[in-house]
Amino acid sequence: MATPSKDVYFDEELGKDDTSRDGSQQKPYKTLLFAHIQHPPVLPDGPQYLTRKKEAGADQGSGVSEIHQEWAPATKSALKKAGNLYEQHKKKQAKGDELAIREKQESEKRQHALEEAKKVQIQQDPQLPKAIKIRLNEEDPKLIQLRSGKSDKDVDYSEGRGTRVRVTGRVHRLRTQKDVIFFTLQDGYGLLQCVLTGDLTKTYDAMTMTLETSLEVYGEMWEVPPKQHAPNDRELHADYFIVIGKAAGDKEAITTRVSPDADPQTLYDNRHLVLRGENASSVMKVRAALLRAFRQTYEEITPSCLEVTPPCMVQTQVEGGATLFAFDYYGQKAYLTQSSQLYLETCLPSLGNVFCVAPSFRAEKSQTRRHLSEYTHIEAELDFIAFDDLLVHLELVMCRVIEIALANPQIAQQVRDLNPKFKVPERPFMRMKYADAIVWLIEHDIMNTEGEPHKFGDDIAEAAERKMTDIIDRPIFLTHFPTEIKAFYMKKDPQDPRVTESVDCLMPGVGEIVGGSMRMDDYDELMEAYKRVEIDPTPYYWYTDQRKYGTSPHGGYGLGLERFLAWMCGRFTVKDCSLYPRFTDRCTP
Repeated sequence: MATPSKDVYFDEELGKDDTSRDGSQQKPYKTLLFAHIQHPPVLPDGPQYLTRKKEAGADQGSGVSEIHQEWAPATKSALKKAGNLYEQHKKKQAKGDELAIREKQESEKRQHALEEAKKVQIQQDPQLPKAIKIRLNEEDPKLIQLRSGKSDKDVDYSEGRGTRVRVTGRVHRLRTQKDVIFFTLQDGYGLLQCVLTGDLTKTYDAMTMTLETSLEVYGEMWEVPPKQHAPNDRELHADYFIVIGKAAGDKEAITTRVSPDADPQTLYDNRHLVLRGENASSVMKVRAALLRAFRQTYEEITPSCLEVTPPCMVQTQVEGGATLFAFDYYGQKAYLTQSSQLYLETCLPSLGNVFCVAPSFRAEKSQTRRHLSEYTHIEAELDFIAFDDLLVHLELVMCRVIEIALANPQIAQQVRDLNPKFKVPERPFMRMKYADAIVWLIEHDIMNTEGEPHKFGDDIAEAAERKMTDIIDRPIFLTHFPTEIKAFYMKKDPQDPRVTESVDCLMPGVGEIVGGSMRMDDYDELMEAYKRVEIDPTPYYWYTDQRKYGTSPHGGYGLGLERFLAWMCGRFTVKDCSLYPRFTDRCTP
């Protein structure tokens, strides 16, 4: 490190602060501080620190070049400043060395304790009552008795005080105290706090327990002591446990893989782990409850709707060719469906009102928070109705679905936890015609995408639509959109042929969650619509035939489940409402 000479050189222009330098004239350091670190000042005959700087000077030609000064001792002020910094460096290094020593001692102590823990073996006591296998959400008092009060023993089955149970699950929360380990198990059905004491805490498995480790635990059910908290105000005092599958820890720990401050793409890459979190799993449980509620609602309303299962592979378009996913189907061109609506219409004559719950696909390169490339589409078609009947049906279905879902106390609590501000909508929903919405947007200085005031014929953009909905702060049926901006099959309003009998249901915080309309029921009008949008009617022969063989006034709608869920659970993006979201550039995992 040091040179034989007592002179140490540093050059702020040409030097480098690294150990490849030795402080000689040929290999000077860059800073005086680094020179002090490598060659500490020692009184009275410590090293002398010399430096030089570039200065301008004339060369032999007509230009100006830079030459170096001769080596000269560092100034007193520079030495004083470097000396102060060097003293700070020594203190910091001493603390670092002390910390390293302490960490090494702790590591050795920990390693020794783990080696000793491997010698601790636990076995089930055959004298204990037989354990009852239960799910973590089991609360039947006929099956489980909770022990209360105090005891000198951590586990005491005398006088039948507490039921001995056997549970399985994964460690969802973990807290270690002196001689006690608390962990909360999760099994997808519920949560249960477990307590390890005595020799159980001294085992190798207990001392190396990690989040998401799967366990089988035996023990006595207790009431939680006063002023303490645990799921369902109960806990299991363990008398035996087995590790079924140990989860990774340290750098591979789940909290490292999916930390709360991770960027969105990392969280989507690790969606399989994110789903283990309370928020993500709660959203999926509310989603399942909504699907059950929709099916129940369609069955109980009058007239009821029959569930059908249309195909996902099609050769026709519904919402425009630009958003079709095309693929080769045995040599023929085919697409993933944008909507099952056309097929549902064909069911009306023989099956009555129908609905389906099926995936729809949109090859729309949109990065907004409410768009997915694949989403769950709840669609229905209703026969022999007028436009107002469609609106009444829609608000009835949505309100009844919410009522059914929230009748489940667990789902109601999850919705409250996810979205404390959620309000059950009141009927009737606000009705607003498109033309009136344009006036409203102008009056409130909400511009269109070109930064200009809205005008009749504009396709109201998502941002403007959501801003209007949030200001009004209640569900809105936005109706009677211009023919030019809606799908070819939508029926024109007999009172105003410029517009269609169409509706979008807008919800605060999300915007559009439902789109529907009356369908053209006149053969000639439909053929003219094909021509207007330049669609060859030949592949649609089966759809057109509905107008040839006993046509009827009918209408329907499509509801995006993920948008409905985002509104109800207060999620910022619909991507959080899909099990494994598919959107632009995302098809994994």
